[in-house]
Amino acid sequence: MPPADPSAEPGAAPDAGSTGAEDTLDLKLTEELLASIAEERNTGPGRDRASRELLGDPGAWPPVTTAAGSFGLLPVRPERDLPVLSRWMNDPAVAAFWELAGPESVTVDHLRPQLDGDGRSVPCLGVLDGTPMSYWEIYRADLDPLARHYPARPHDTGVHLLIGGVRNRGRGVGTTLLRAVADLVLDNLPRCGRVVAEPDLRNTPSVSAFLSAGFRFSAEVELPDKRAALMIRDRTYRAQL
Repeated sequence: MPPADPSAEPGAAPDAGSTGAEDTLDLKLTEELLASIAEERNTGPGRDRASRELLGDPGAWPPVTTAAGSFGLLPVRPERDLPVLSRWMNDPAVAAFWELAGPESVTVDHLRPQLDGDGRSVPCLGVLDGTPMSYWEIYRADLDPLARHYPARPHDTGVHLLIGGVRNRGRGVGTTLLRAVADLVLDNLPRCGRVVAEPDLRNTPSVSAFLSAGFRFSAEVELPDKRAALMIRDRTYRAQL
């Protein structure tokens, strides 16, 4: 589990803090980087076979059209993405739940076990209409410490996320993208029957976003660092929710 809440739309003073709309406006991808993204999606990020068997390759999942725009996942590369990720982590609204404020080394220490691990958690940028604007972790919940706290099923897949720019908070973008990413997981991981999440119960906007995205509230769970709402989106009922 990450050290703090995977907030969909942080509720703490969403229009205040050290970052604003400019954190996304200056991140428009160049043609060279867009070509790099396309190549990465075609060839994969170079994970070994064992890693790909755990979660596939989220970077190769095709972008989807949403009400907010064209959205896709791009596996994190620290040499490219660290400055913006660290800046997002230092936004007070994000730091209140993720607790990763500080120098870039704090973000690196959070990313490194995932990047150097066996592929059970894949950190990604969420790219909306060519602009990186969110951070996602797609992880095998049944292989995560979370599985000690709920009746996990094989291939349960979890999501953590944060919305990076103030402009994209509080207007339903988190809900739209949560539904899109849950659909991407279910479409590309056929053995996954459920997408799960565990937002902090105190983060009402986050819990509300999951509910609006088709997740159901399953239980309250006591985790080492928080009391969480266990949210589940079932493959069986995805068309009805």
